[in-house]
Amino acid sequence: MKGVYSAPGDYIHFKSQVPLHKIPIGTKQWRYYDFGPKVVPPLICLPGTAGTADVYYKQIMSLSMKGYRVISVDIPCVWNHQEWIQSFEKFLDAIDVHHKRLPTKSDTIFYLITLIIHLYGTSLGGFLAQLFAQHRPRRVKSLILSNTFLETSSFSAAMRWAPIVGWAPSFLLKRYILTGIHDGPQEPFIADSVDFVVSQVETLSRDDLASRLAFTVDNASVGPLLLSDSFITIMDTNDYSSIPQELKDQLGERYPAARRAYLKTGADFPFLSRPDEVNLHLQLHLRRVGVEAKPDLVRTIPKDGSGGSPGKENDEKKDHDDQPNGNGGNPESTSKESQSPPAPESSEYHGLYDQLLSSAKVISIGRQDSTLMKNQHILATGVLQVTWEFFIFSLLPIYVCSLYITQNNVWKFRELV
Repeated sequence: MKGVYSAPGDYIHFKSQVPLHKIPIGTKQWRYYDFGPKVVPPLICLPGTAGTADVYYKQIMSLSMKGYRVISVDIPCVWNHQEWIQSFEKFLDAIDVHHKRLPTKSDTIFYLITLIIHLYGTSLGGFLAQLFAQHRPRRVKSLILSNTFLETSSFSAAMRWAPIVGWAPSFLLKRYILTGIHDGPQEPFIADSVDFVVSQVETLSRDDLASRLAFTVDNASVGPLLLSDSFITIMDTNDYSSIPQELKDQLGERYPAARRAYLKTGADFPFLSRPDEVNLHLQLHLRRVGVEAKPDLVRTIPKDGSGGSPGKENDEKKDHDDQPNGNGGNPESTSKESQSPPAPESSEYHGLYDQLLSSAKVISIGRQDSTLMKNQHILATGVLQVTWEFFIFSLLPIYVCSLYITQNNVWKFRELV
């Protein structure tokens, strides 16, 4: 990343509209976004080694406005896969996603049912999603896997200093993670996605980085799933990614009947570089597995900034320090910004029309500026021409007369001599 990184405008708008929540569960600190109608089974997004909950902000804004509930989480500081499964299960309970109380016919007795979740994981997040679906099969309805793998033995073999990853300094961990990202000439939208992810890596602590790398070097593999292949979508990019192709092929062989979605380009972070295509495939997957969107229940951001949060306790724990720099971290400014609701997705065509109109205005302004510059050039040329004409017709006769007088004086001086 060259120069000073500047956050994209749509990300700044996202941060001003959707609150970031922090809740402690045991000794773990969970950071997450939760937005969309709560009656809809959630799509939970799990990032890769270099990602945070923020990397899925384009999916949160797009899908939630269409009536889907999207939850994006940070992978907490856990050091092995069993700890991850237990911690993630407690997280689902804590945010009231896991169970729902329904009344019986007598309306006096309630029973619990398990809410079914849908997991979308990229890279390491896809591996963790499969592990959770393997060990908690009744709680996962479907999987969307992108640029991910089935086992970690190849990663542990490639890292010679794997036994001391927990004691490595922060700069070494960051360097190892960033070297896995493709470097070289890239298309602008891919370069922007890399810059965004690199900025997110800078926000991670040493323990966060070490624990995520510990996942990749801890020898583990995904066993058989009780989930049918028809409820799995594999979405990969065809240009390049940090996951070796042979690992992707193993994933495809494990789930031969899974729905395949190929992206021509997108690199390691298609959810940022190709958000429209990714959002379309996510929406198609959710429809195929029976998730019914509730666009009529899409709510605007309330005045307390809790839009889509699970409860008051979690609202009080949201992160005020992660607000965009435009408000200087002032809570009052954040509250004022949160009062402005995001544009509903039902007016998608109107938004497209506004974009086209804005582009037309920019082109019109550009043409006006070009015309103005041409007029200025013509005016300057005319002024220059008038100046030369003034010199020729006014000053040139005086100059000729002075030459004539000087010549006569010279001849008279010669006659005298």
